[in-house]
Amino acid sequence: MTRGSATRAARVRRPALRRLARSTSGVARPLGASPIRALLVSTVMAAFVPAFTPLLAQVRRDSAAVDSAARRIEGVSVQAIRAGSAAPIAQKTIEREALTQRHFGQDVPMLLMNASPSLVSHNETGTQWGYSYLRLRGLDQTRINITIDGVPLNDMEDQVLYFANFADLLSNVQSVQVQRGVGTSTAGTASYAGSINFETVPVARRDAAGDVQVQMGSFGAQRATVGFNTGLTAGGFAAYGRVSGLRTNGYRDHSGVMGRSAFLGAGWFGQRDVVKLTALVGLLADTLSYTGATLSELAQNRRFNPLNPGERDKFGQQMVSLAWSRALSNGGTVNTTVYRNSASGNYDYFDLPDKYRYNLAHTWYGATSVYNVEHGALRLNTGVNANTYQRAHRAYFQPTTELYDNTGHKQDASGFVKLSYTAGRATWFGDVQGRWARFRYEPSENAGITGRAIDWTFVNPKAGVTYQLAQGLSAFASYGITSREPARNDLFGGEDDLNADNVADFGDFTRVKPERLHDTELGLNYTRPTLDLSANLYSMDFRNDIARIGAPTASGSILRRNVGSSYRRGLELDVAWRGINRVVLAGNATWSANRIRQFTDSSRGTPVVRRNVEPLLTPRFISSHRVEVTPRRGLMLGLEGRYQSRAFLDNTSSPDRVLPDYYTVDATARVALGRSSLTLRGQNLGDTQKFGSGSVSGSGTVRYFVLPARALFATLAYEF
Repeated sequence: MTRGSATRAARVRRPALRRLARSTSGVARPLGASPIRALLVSTVMAAFVPAFTPLLAQVRRDSAAVDSAARRIEGVSVQAIRAGSAAPIAQKTIEREALTQRHFGQDVPMLLMNASPSLVSHNETGTQWGYSYLRLRGLDQTRINITIDGVPLNDMEDQVLYFANFADLLSNVQSVQVQRGVGTSTAGTASYAGSINFETVPVARRDAAGDVQVQMGSFGAQRATVGFNTGLTAGGFAAYGRVSGLRTNGYRDHSGVMGRSAFLGAGWFGQRDVVKLTALVGLLADTLSYTGATLSELAQNRRFNPLNPGERDKFGQQMVSLAWSRALSNGGTVNTTVYRNSASGNYDYFDLPDKYRYNLAHTWYGATSVYNVEHGALRLNTGVNANTYQRAHRAYFQPTTELYDNTGHKQDASGFVKLSYTAGRATWFGDVQGRWARFRYEPSENAGITGRAIDWTFVNPKAGVTYQLAQGLSAFASYGITSREPARNDLFGGEDDLNADNVADFGDFTRVKPERLHDTELGLNYTRPTLDLSANLYSMDFRNDIARIGAPTASGSILRRNVGSSYRRGLELDVAWRGINRVVLAGNATWSANRIRQFTDSSRGTPVVRRNVEPLLTPRFISSHRVEVTPRRGLMLGLEGRYQSRAFLDNTSSPDRVLPDYYTVDATARVALGRSSLTLRGQNLGDTQKFGSGSVSGSGTVRYFVLPARALFATLAYEF
């Protein structure tokens, strides 16, 4: 193949539709590059070694106790963006205890799927580890705002976070709040389907402590993690750190995953001030499995992976933030955080005998500042956020022929004001956010075109009321509007390099317009010592929803275009009952009706007008339910089931393009003896032979991703 033909091939063969849409991607370094490894080692050594000796000498049983005054100041940024318990928002907060019971190293979407209503997830490898993807109320991960301690994590070009880059992330998380619908204003990309905000474990603990976990399981699964906390010193200093590593061979053929991560939180805690450094470093390497398999392929080999064993992926990501928080004399609190997020890596694509390598590298700087104050019945939260970002996109015809090297630049700035006021039994809530974003494209030197840019301005208001009907019983209503700009891949029509050959089609960046959501929420919350119940009715009405309805590319991928009008409406329930001593019954369920009213569908080549069809991968009914029994102190037994109704794999409602319904059962047993514990986790115990997700190519080929296969994991933990 000549260089010219290789260049043309790289421009039309779009494995990049999936891989170049990676938000956490990066670099032009070969797979053997070592800077990430060096940073991991240096971070761990600097944090862990000095703390280890005094930690061993100062072990105390009440090590989990948190200094409440310091913690209040430490959590200022989280308080500003989270919805309070009285806010008229559909929400679920998952605390540390529940996370610990569910967690065995799986990728974040796989854990959250059963923990909150309206969440759907699937994994590429046929296990719980490696790349997995989350959908909320039928909307994909690019429409979910994600933050950690108030710092935005969604990539600015593609508006998505790949959790797999941060292996074992949930070991470092104190709580997770999932907001459904437009939710409350936050930093970063628009909260469109909802938001997920993580609060890291407290650094301001009173006493030194640590833990070690070692895990083994099916399909070559291995995981080890070590964590420590120094406790608050007399001088007000404290640090928390953790290193983790995991690997699996994967269930699907040649789909192995290796993940490494290190986390450090260190701070000085004064009477009114907190200065805190947070660093999170991750490294992921895997054999690619991002393409599903057809039914005929699966009938012969359920583990079939159509990609080549030589197609590899390796990415590293780092996030560091420095935050200052202060408690003010008027009872308010203020926080300012500066942060840096970077990622780099590469992945391969083979169309034998031709081999291609794609490199991505981004660097992202930002600052966010929030102010919280409460005076009697009035509560005020305000915040501002600004980011600047650039990402290099490179492609090579292996081994060394460069095909292109372009750069995307993006900046955004936003601010919000939230007010709540309690008058009698009613608490009124108002929230408005202003947001500006700008994308600028810097083409390859030999592209034959000049750079170009586009910008957007949005105003996103929300308002609602919560009314206390009786003790423990409240109802709420809210209405909100939010808008979101297209991702880079939408602007470029699936291309990754604009040049003189294709710029006429995409050069003004207006082929896909911003999408807009009008969201109405009605809810009821009931809380008693033995029962927690929340019910929520929602109606999400979209204008210019960005959906997979465009023409297929040469590789068979389907482009996304705007749909004029669509909606998602449903009922969500979440319940936990503790009416029997040592027994907990809990679960959640979502019933929904979802339609695209009318659009012109070009996904099969010839344009067809379709009316009243269901959006892809949006099941009508989802339910998870669990029972936990503690027959005696130190012993816990749990059983969890999940049912998901059938869903369509494209936006045509065609009966031959369906993801079948499925039911799975998982079980957990934990025995604790003193400071040691053993946890056994069994997944998909019935070995359900169904699918977690799938897709349809432009040629009509239907492919499926198998559900995680039946597996067993054993985790031994020791606290010191």
